[in-house]
Amino acid sequence: MAWYQGTVSFPYIPGLLTFDQRVTSGREAPLVLQAWERLHHFPDLIFVDGQGIAHPRSMGIAAHLGLLLDTPAIGCAKTPLVGGDPPLENRRGASAPLFYQERKVGAALKKRPGVKPLYCSPGHRIDLHVALQLVLEACRGYRIPEPLRKAHMRANQLRSSRTSACP
Repeated sequence: MAWYQGTVSFPYIPGLLTFDQRVTSGREAPLVLQAWERLHHFPDLIFVDGQGIAHPRSMGIAAHLGLLLDTPAIGCAKTPLVGGDPPLENRRGASAPLFYQERKVGAALKKRPGVKPLYCSPGHRIDLHVALQLVLEACRGYRIPEPLRKAHMRANQLRSSRTSACP
């Protein structure tokens, strides 16, 4: 596991996690790339808390990072940017496609009954069917895939230790 702490160059804007308004610098992507450089072993797959191709520009943060790192990537978001919110059966593994401009760009995926779906989309070098299978396998008792859950927990620990150290 590796992490990097830095400052983002502009405020959070949904759909612009990688680029700013000038498309010259990034928000999250440069920090992720710094953490990637610290890894001793590179993963075979990247789960990203964000969109892949289910994005108004077909290039969400999962697609962008996967392309930059030439590594298969899957976007797993808690809310859709495109494709609406299709109805789903209330059972584990139920899915419904997300369409944008007449193209299938992802799917809403039910992790378990009674839980809100995830919105999954391929990022890079992976197809939707395989992405959905991998997301389901990686969700171990929680709504989000285990690698993302652990990353969130670590980020919260780091943020907590940083704020408690400040006078």
